[in-house]
Amino acid sequence: MERAEMKILLVDDNLSLLDQIRQILTSQRYIVETVSNGEEALDKLCENPFDLIILDIMMPKMDGFTVLREMRQIKIDAPVLMLTAKGDSTDKVKGLDLGADDYLSKPFSMDELLARVRALLRRSAGQCQSVLEFGELALDTVNRKVTMGGKPVELTPREFSILEFLLHNKDRVVTRFSLAEHVWGDDFDPFSMSNFMDVHMKNLRHKIGDTGNARIIRTVRGVGYIIGDTE
Repeated sequence: MERAEMKILLVDDNLSLLDQIRQILTSQRYIVETVSNGEEALDKLCENPFDLIILDIMMPKMDGFTVLREMRQIKIDAPVLMLTAKGDSTDKVKGLDLGADDYLSKPFSMDELLARVRALLRRSAGQCQSVLEFGELALDTVNRKVTMGGKPVELTPREFSILEFLLHNKDRVVTRFSLAEHVWGDDFDPFSMSNFMDVHMKNLRHKIGDTGNARIIRTVRGVGYIIGDTE
């Protein structure tokens, strides 16, 4: 978990969602300030430093794109996680071009939101490692290579994404839904593709030699998967 004094500015005009996200973030010991329009957001950013900004796009008075453009122009370089309309790739591309660091499509799971928040805070604090490791397993996020005991492991892009997401969340249980949302996005249908995920997981385990009692990827029955310790 990141330091308790990590400060997050949450900006969204959906007051119900705003309160829901605030409660989730504060339960993880983040300090959270909330505003419901772009003008207030820019005022807050000029008054106080934040470690992360979660920024909706469609808002009254000033939209998220304008807030992002203005804050980057005045050299506020805190990471920005943009909340976009479901499946709207145009918004995603525009946000990234303006200086956003990541995006999340509505509706989203809170597990996925927390994973993105943790990743951005680690990156901004200089703690993001290019190589993720667990025992003899190593995943290079830059060169997109996996080794087991120093020997290369050939994975499909989907298998690589599954393993990368689990390693980024090492020692935390990842739900099947948040894993599916991360790897397949809006294309995943939980009703028709559940077995599809099981096949990918089985193939991944086979390729990394994940057999026997001391498994690398452990199944948490009824919830999801974990690499590491559940304690």
